[in-house]
Amino acid sequence: MTDQPVIPSFGDDEESDRKLAIICSKGNLDMAYPGLILGNAALGEGVETHLFFTFWGFDIITKSRMHDLKFTPVGNTATHMPMGLTPLPGMTGMATKQMKKAMDDLEIPTVPDFLDQIVASGGHLWACRLSADMNKLTDADLRDDVEGIISASDFIEMTAGAQLLFI
Repeated sequence: MTDQPVIPSFGDDEESDRKLAIICSKGNLDMAYPGLILGNAALGEGVETHLFFTFWGFDIITKSRMHDLKFTPVGNTATHMPMGLTPLPGMTGMATKQMKKAMDDLEIPTVPDFLDQIVASGGHLWACRLSADMNKLTDADLRDDVEGIISASDFIEMTAGAQLLFI
């Protein structure tokens, strides 16, 4: 036995062939962050990362909505508020303000800043064709760094073999 520390081998410096596909389907403030955090973490590990925004998740990449995502405690069973308070007027605004402050206190980027960081790190942003059509949105309505409005089939084909997360 030696006194040498055991140093794990993580392979050489070759690029990883790992791929992660994250489907972001919810546009609430509390549901925007899991996909962004996981995507950012994957990029930090050298994993090719694609985020596909569909249904209400489309709000995360829509210019007119992405700066005003809300945290809605009504109906959220994990909300740590007294039961009778959550449906009261003003609770969404208060809960949103509290969540944004907590995120800011932890120096977690805002949703638009997080997306900037993901793209700058090599991540790919994709918009769902069906959601764009349903909401009558075009490329001009979306962040400039969204690479395209594509079908679900295109996304599945493009991310073949990827680890898939649906949020």
